[in-house]
This record gives sequence, C-alpha cells and structure tokens, in this order.
Amino acid sequence: MSAPVNCLQLDVGNSSAKWRLVRDGRVVARGVYRAHDAESQAALLACAEQLDAIWVASVAAPAAESALTALLVRRWGVAPWYARTEARTGTLSNSYAEPGRMGVDRWLAMLGARDLEQGRLCVVDAGSALTIDIVAASGQHEGGYIIPGPALMERALLLDTDRVRFEENVGYALAPGRSTAEAVRHGIALAQAGAVTLALEQAGTEPLAVFFCGGAGETLMRLIPRAGHWVPDLVLDGLAAMAALR
Repeated sequence: MSAPVNCLQLDVGNSSAKWRLVRDGRVVARGVYRAHDAESQAALLACAEQLDAIWVASVAAPAAESALTALLVRRWGVAPWYARTEARTGTLSNSYAEPGRMGVDRWLAMLGARDLEQGRLCVVDAGSALTIDIVAASGQHEGGYIIPGPALMERALLLDTDRVRFEENVGYALAPGRSTAEAVRHGIALAQAGAVTLALEQAGTEPLAVFFCGGAGETLMRLIPRAGHWVPDLVLDGLAAMAALR
C-alpha cells in the first residue's frame, strides 16, 4: 500500500476513538472521537478538506464499525481500510490457534513495538482492559494476559459492595490508603502494577524492552520501578506499519 499524502488513522475502542491526521509522513492533527458527542464528531470531520486514505484499527462491535464507515464515506468519499489480526504480519507471528480472535489493538501495538525494538519485548496497554504481551526476538508472540483495567476494577467494586462509597477524587499510588477513596484507588494501582511486575518476572531472565501505551499507561509506568518506554501512539504506529506492508 503506497504512502498516501493525507491519511486519517483511527484507533477505535469500545467507547471512543483516538485519531490522527498524517500528512506527508508527519502528524499534523489529532483528537478523540465519540460517536454520540457532536463536538468531537465535528472536530473529526473538519480535520481535512480531502483525504487520500483512511486506516482503522477497531475493537468495536460490527454495528459501530458500519456506522463509522458510513460517516467517513459521506464526508470524504473514501472507504476506510480496517486492519485485522493475522497469523503473521511482517516478522511478527501470532501464537493463537485462531489468530482472528486476538484483538487487533494488541496485534498492532506489538507490531508498532517491533518497529522500535528488534530484540525481545513486552507491550503493556493500559486502557479499558490491561493487556500484557511478550514477543520473542524472533517475532514470535510468546503469549499474553488480559486483565480488567482501573475503571472496570473500580466499577466492579462499587457495584458489588454497598459500603464502599466515596466522593473524593484521589490519584493512583502504591502507599496504603488512609481513606476509602485512597484504599480503593491505591488498591487498584497495586493490582495493576503488581500484575505487570509479576508478568515480567514470569517472562524469565532474558532481557526485554517494555513499552507502555493506553490511557492509563503513563501513570502505570511511573508506578513500576523498571525502565520502560511510553509510546502513546503505539497502536496507530502499528496500523501504519501494517498498511505499509500491503
């Protein structure tokens, strides 16, 4: 797939989508789109007068994808290309018996990290779910983990416990909490950071580079006393890498 002059790239999750406009290989605009938010929709549709290509990484339901496709085609007359998880993309090899069952965001994040690091690596994507994936230096996916993210953990706790309630807005830290709010948020931080730390221990002693992405990725990286790389556009970088191989 030849490099387009004006390319809109979207990373579509369950509730919102990150987008960036790439012109001649440079990111010139970016934003967040929500399907039922008129302001964010207007910003997306005003990002360019014309487009040469639209590339999409999506974990949304088919109906949401269809609605997004219709919106984009109406505005620009360009049919979007949707990336899909493959058994092999470039030097990256899938470990799943049914490759299509792996979320494309995980696959593309690994592909983006692979462009940055040819040795063994780990991708930590902290969004609605916390995903942790290990890739060997050969490009073989060794396996991974899917864990509820901070917001899902907090929601589950509040739904199923009558007396765990708070109104304070406190941050995530690892010190023991001295209020219900701190105990919940710090407990979630401990669970998230502990999961990543244990996953890295399970990965063995062979060195590996660790890449963080996702809405909570930078915060999580600061909680873990191990060097890591914060790459917020890792999924979109992987999307561009996959498109370049077409």
